[in-house]
Amino acid sequence: MTILTCITRLATAAAILTIGVTAASAANIAVVGGKNDDAFWNKIKKGVDDAQLVVAANGGSVNYLRLQTYDNFAPDVVQLIQTAISMKVDGLVIPNWVPESEDPVIKQAVEAGIKVILMNAGSAEKAKELGAINYVGSDEYIAGVAGGEYFGQHGQKNVVCVNTLPGTANIESRCKGIADGIAKSGGKSTSLPLPSSSFGDPNAVAEAIKATLLQDPTIDGLATISAGDADSAAIGIQQADRIGKVHLGSFDFSESTLARIKNKEQAFAIDQQPYLQSLLSVTLLAAHIDFGTDLPTRPVLTGPGIVDASNINATLAGVQKGAR
Repeated sequence: MTILTCITRLATAAAILTIGVTAASAANIAVVGGKNDDAFWNKIKKGVDDAQLVVAANGGSVNYLRLQTYDNFAPDVVQLIQTAISMKVDGLVIPNWVPESEDPVIKQAVEAGIKVILMNAGSAEKAKELGAINYVGSDEYIAGVAGGEYFGQHGQKNVVCVNTLPGTANIESRCKGIADGIAKSGGKSTSLPLPSSSFGDPNAVAEAIKATLLQDPTIDGLATISAGDADSAAIGIQQADRIGKVHLGSFDFSESTLARIKNKEQAFAIDQQPYLQSLLSVTLLAAHIDFGTDLPTRPVLTGPGIVDASNINATLAGVQKGAR
């Protein structure tokens, strides 16, 4: 039985059990997410869509508010939160990407009576500070440490963490984790911060990586903060004539990422299971609003997991079902 089949049956059962529930008493939830052309956030979108089956069965609704660009990142995220508040939603699922900008407006949402779950970016401590009920996602620092340890265990000594979203708390934590993880085996890692406008611009990222590799021939590892950037890194490695000499790892993955791992052209990817992040966030929040349920586990971690040659086939099977 597939995950979607299970959810559909749960939704049907919920509809039968809640015939007397009116739409006014059911959860109206807003979810803030990334761009339409961002492959990672399309996995989040599938989780939102599947969770919506359960929410709708109980008379509620889910509105997905997506960023149109990453060029004006923090102000645009704040605007989406303010939009959710103006919609008078009952619940809000929000990544805490830029705490210094988002925290005040998230607190406004909580003060307005909106139940909040932090998803994808944040922590249990931050959720408690803001008055949110939980955090669902990966611990970005722990995920980075896992990646750094992997590099170190496989002989890399000088790794560059390519950061195309500098200043965002979760991404900075990833690169710090990489550095601390590889340091355990005597290696080092430095960050390569690029303008956020380069995120999603494969040519700009590839050129920056190529130039960095040509400047320092001792670099033997690259970590990228996204699957899209991993595609650019693979091109940069090729253009710098460093294939086989620079080992590539990425946070998150795409079909091309997995193909490289399968073909031994990329060492690993760090999986945070974005589908589960949104599926769990929305359903947990809806149940809390509709039925007063609570989950004592804080945070609810969906990662990290390392995908490499040892488990690539199992991961590909999940991709074929649309949930990885």
